[in-house]
Parts: sequence; structure tokens; C-alpha cells
Amino acid sequence: MIIDAAELDATHAYKLLIGSIIPRAMAWVSTVSEDGIANLAPISFFTAVGRKPPMVSLTLQPRSDEVTMKDTLVNIRETGEFVTNLVTLPQAEAMHSSAFEFGPGIDEFHALGLEKEPSQVVRTPRVKGAPISYECVVDRIIPVGDDGVDHVVWGRVVRFHIRDDLYLERGRIDTAALPAVGRLAAEYTLVDNVFTTPLDEELLAARHSRRMQRLDARPADYSPIDTDAWSPSGATTSAPESDHSNEDRANRDR
Repeated sequence: MIIDAAELDATHAYKLLIGSIIPRAMAWVSTVSEDGIANLAPISFFTAVGRKPPMVSLTLQPRSDEVTMKDTLVNIRETGEFVTNLVTLPQAEAMHSSAFEFGPGIDEFHALGLEKEPSQVVRTPRVKGAPISYECVVDRIIPVGDDGVDHVVWGRVVRFHIRDDLYLERGRIDTAALPAVGRLAAEYTLVDNVFTTPLDEELLAARHSRRMQRLDARPADYSPIDTDAWSPSGATTSAPESDHSNEDRANRDR
């Protein structure tokens, strides 16, 4: 299959990108408005872009109406700061629920039953229980695309918060002890195996054409990508569970 990118609209191009660039690291981004209202959003267009100083990038699409900027970008522009929190399996449901398009006056930590942890340099809170968080200050914001509604944010990391048991000497992270959640197309994946090459030929043959194992008991070919649970903005207008049930779940997972 050969596809001419010039013939694609934004939604179809997005589907091709998110279905083939896998897995993608998840940045659970916390921000705060000028009025002090905290916001959370999962961002999978996220990666490292520099070492000295350490820098990360986020690519943000507009809301599902394809016009209105997400609160994450509005807050980053207003305050010049944000925090990226890594996500592990117990936090996956709350992280997914934070993709709901809450109103700008809603504190999403409160709505999702999550506790805040203070940062040291920036005003933005971290997610309590996140195994790793980066406090970031904005380096630059770059509009991208033909219509300029997508934006790339480069943030300079000013503080690393690493859970003590994950930090090894000489700056190493015990990655095998960090069951990180990544993004596939419209679904998630759990990082739960490691290897170095070369691998045994028998093992390679046994895994040839083998599908990923589903953890949610859905059919092997299930995907939410063409349902109301997904939108090409990375957000959803489908309401999450009630605040009470989210709070109960958050308390259970701590």
C-alpha cells in the first residue's frame, strides 16, 4: 500500500501516524492557569529533544472542534511552565479519563480524585504517585501545519523527580522496575519486557506474526479508533465516570 500524503486530510494522516509510530511514550501533562486552576492531559506526541540543557517536546492538537486551543496549551502560553508525569498501570484509567474535555474552570485533579504534589521551581503541581516527573519551563512554542492549529512546545527540564527505588548510581534509571504505559493508535500498551540483541532464532520464529496480548479481554481485532471514545484531537467528549467513582478508584490504587 502506497499512500500520497498530499491526498490525506488531517484525520486520516493522524490515524496513519499514530497507528505506525508505536509505542509512544505518554506524558501526563499538568499545567495551571493564571487563575490557579489545575489541568491534566495525556499527550503521546512527546519525546526528548536535548541534553544540555535537558529538554522535552510536546505536540498539541486543538480540541475536538479542531479550532479551540486545549487548556494545556493556553496554560503553557500564559504561565510559561508545565510538568510531565510518567504513567504506570495503576494510573492508566485516571490518565485516560483526563482526556475528557473538561471546562476551563474545572480542576481536573479534583474531578478525577487525584492528589497533587508540590513542585520545587514551577507553580504547577505534580501528580502524587507518579514514578517520574519533570518540572519544565517553556523554551519555545512553534505553530506547525498548514492551518497552524497544532503547536510544538519545547520545555527545559529544571527538576527531575525520580522515585527513590528507581534511581540507580551514575544517573541510571531502573527501567525494568518501571511498568510504563505507552500509546498505540487509540489504545495503550504496557512495557513489561526487555531484551538485547541478538535473540535466539527459535524465539524469533515463535513470535513471528504473533499478535499482542490484550489485557482487557476484548476481541483480538478490537480498536476504539472509529468510535465515540476517540477523536483526532487526542481528546474525547465522552464523559468519564462520576467524580465519586474516580475518587474511590484513585484511593484504591494508591
